[in-house]
Amino acid sequence: MEKLIYNALFLSVAGMSLAGCASKKNTREDKRPNIIFIMTDDHTTQAISCYGGNLVQTPNLDRLAHEGIRMDRCYATNALSGPSRACILTGKMSHINGFTDNASRFNSDQPTFISLLHKAGYQTGIVGKWHLISEPKGFDYWSILTGQEEQGDYYDPDFNENGKHIVEKGYVTDIITDKAIKYIDGVDKNKPFCLMFHHKAPHRNWMPAPRHLGLFNNTVFPEPATLFDDYKGRGRASKEQDMSIEHTFTDDWDLKLLTRDEMLRDTTNRLYKVYKRMPEEVQDKWDEVYAPRIKEYRSGKLTGSNLVSWKYQQYMRDYLATAMSVDESVGRLMKHLESIGELDNTIIVYTSDQGFFLGEHGWFDKRFMYEETRMPLLIRYPRSITAGSESKALCMNIDFAPTFLDYAGVKIPEDMQERSLRSILDNGGKLPDDWRECTYYHYYEYPAEHSVKRQYGIRTDRYKLIHFYNDIDEWELYDLAEDPEEMNNVYDDASYAEVRKMMHGLLEKAQKEYADTDPDEKVNVLFKGDRRVMDRTNKK
Repeated sequence: MEKLIYNALFLSVAGMSLAGCASKKNTREDKRPNIIFIMTDDHTTQAISCYGGNLVQTPNLDRLAHEGIRMDRCYATNALSGPSRACILTGKMSHINGFTDNASRFNSDQPTFISLLHKAGYQTGIVGKWHLISEPKGFDYWSILTGQEEQGDYYDPDFNENGKHIVEKGYVTDIITDKAIKYIDGVDKNKPFCLMFHHKAPHRNWMPAPRHLGLFNNTVFPEPATLFDDYKGRGRASKEQDMSIEHTFTDDWDLKLLTRDEMLRDTTNRLYKVYKRMPEEVQDKWDEVYAPRIKEYRSGKLTGSNLVSWKYQQYMRDYLATAMSVDESVGRLMKHLESIGELDNTIIVYTSDQGFFLGEHGWFDKRFMYEETRMPLLIRYPRSITAGSESKALCMNIDFAPTFLDYAGVKIPEDMQERSLRSILDNGGKLPDDWRECTYYHYYEYPAEHSVKRQYGIRTDRYKLIHFYNDIDEWELYDLAEDPEEMNNVYDDASYAEVRKMMHGLLEKAQKEYADTDPDEKVNVLFKGDRRVMDRTNKK
């Protein structure tokens, strides 16, 4: 009942916003569009109701889909925070832009869609998460999160604002939204702007806004069908990962199973450090909300599969409550644009740096090329995009840069590795005859956190081929029409011999097209102990 009341309230608020959609006259008909690129961290399609998710309602994100287009098959080319951002900025694969894993440092001197828009007369800004180590370039203004391994804190976060360190009081999603609105209000209204509006939420360790603490404590979420996957249908990569709810979740950081007294006694604990950033009244609410969880866990009654199910419920309660502030943020932004007459002059894009596992295969996190790492992609621009459009076009995050340049009337550089999505967006989601046959993926960060093997592969409309390399040499092939949950590797199934041959041909073609000439990293690899480290000195 609590969940239904909450969702009804959200839908009511969204409806009020819709009612005023046409209240302002378009004042910039002769101008290039503004671009607002909203990106969250680890927000997956399973947690967005317009994608058919049954976990929570997201009315403001749904509004973007209902008034714009929903892209159903968008994939990161490297499902990791920093690499995905580098691919989006440059329109180039990781091995070309040089940012292959989160230990990399982004070369901000290379051309990006932001620097090209800036040269073309756009006002440019970024607020929120950057996670590329180097300082932003090509921006008139930036206010980026620092601290907690450059991912930022949820409470009273630190920012680098145009080179100056500041600490803001409040909750991170709200603060970033405030900064975005302030930036919009401060631009020259006679010139277009491009704002990268990037949230930390709902990144691990999933700390909700004070108003959302305990929001779902009485909600029981449906378990994914593969929560208790035993990986019999796959090889070592699935079996040897370290990102399972059962084994990887920590009692303190992930499940928040420490009382205030326990945290205060262990000041080295990561949870203590973020807890101390909260105002006292928020700490009090935190203690009240998590006390029943701690008591239930310590009762000793939770074991085996029951314990896994219990951990899953706590994960969903924290993750989804954290994501609620993001949906509210989108609603605030649209309402403000509406109030100043800029809503329909602005291309609004919503995505995440990649998708995320919400218990599927027993996992959290991302990194694997499986379907759960699909990116959400919602785009609203009523001048070109028909409301309520949907598309099954295979697209990748390296498509974003040429798309933004295309709408801005800026020439797309020949060395950007993909093409604009505009021909799809402006045509009701329909595919051009010459659209791509497959997406390409290459993940590099191993050995590292979560122990996900290095891998590359392709996805077509129906099939997926993955090669896990590095310390293993294993291939996986999936028939997504027959096996959408990717439980049964058919690579060695004789009945798929022709499909396997076809997919290998497409893979070789993709690697040639994207200039991934050393996919197995047999060249330019340094060995340091048992860790293989990319030598990027010869990687352009």
